[in-house]
Amino acid sequence: MRRHFLSGDWATNINGWRIANPALALDLAGDPLFELGNHGTSHCPLSVTGQSAYGIPGTRNPGEVYDEIMTNHARLTHLTGRRPRYFRPGTAYLDEVAAAIVHSLGLIPVGFTINGDAGATFPAATVTREISRARAGDIVIAHGNHPGGGTAPGLAHALKAMKDRGETFLPLPRTTNT
Repeated sequence: MRRHFLSGDWATNINGWRIANPALALDLAGDPLFELGNHGTSHCPLSVTGQSAYGIPGTRNPGEVYDEIMTNHARLTHLTGRRPRYFRPGTAYLDEVAAAIVHSLGLIPVGFTINGDAGATFPAATVTREISRARAGDIVIAHGNHPGGGTAPGLAHALKAMKDRGETFLPLPRTTNT
């Protein structure tokens, strides 16, 4: 099973409940090989002090952390009829207080160990090289929201190479401290 983390900016119109990509979001939600996870409302780092990551300012207090998580959580639940179990903040950054808030809301925070496509900026050959490095226990982050980039072809080559060397792929566990 693959996890797709959808942000509010992608799945819905941030100014309301109008869905920006409803057909694709519903298609992914209905596919038994996929599970949708919450990627935040505005794709920002989770912090209670405004800590930035990759030049993107983070949330500034527990209330903003809650809103970043739960606004998109409600939208995804409304759209799909299922509550997301996993949460990955924008930039995959969260401080310890924000992580505790995620846990207290009944969600599992998820990070990554391999940056497979650098936010969909790597060419296909680099995506292949980076993702092919994955070993047991690694979590790879890659982006499916730039279909013209190098992620899809690079991922396809990496998966073939990994299958050829006998790797198996497992879903995220129900609980994780990643």
